Amino acid sequence: MLVSIGIYAVVGEVAGTRLVVNANTLYAISFASISLVGAILVVRKTMVLQSEAELAEKPDDAVILARWRTGYTVTYVLCEALALFGLLLRIMGFPLLQVWPYYAGSIALLLLFWPRLPQINRP
Repeated sequence: MLVSIGIYAVVGEVAGTRLVVNANTLYAISFASISLVGAILVVRKTMVLQSEAELAEKPDDAVILARWRTGYTVTYVLCEALALFGLLLRIMGFPLLQVWPYYAGSIALLLLFWPRLPQINRP
């Protein structure tokens, strides 16, 4: 997923158009990006962290393990979507100076939420 962000940056540079850009578009996508980060935090809290706590007590529960995996998958999809917002802006003609925070934010979130195995308390 980290490599794909680099690919998005290259594609954005190659395919970027030089249209007249609308600042309202940047504001709308910025708002969506902030909302996306909030959604990432909610998914982490409700699916991943809660499942980790439950797995500590019931390590063999397949349903909880599936919810934990799903939480990580959804988290990464949302992190990747942030980079796709950057690619969208770049293709629309926004300068790299305004787009790079989307790529960097996506990379930072992917690294911050790197997968960790749940700590299981074995008797």
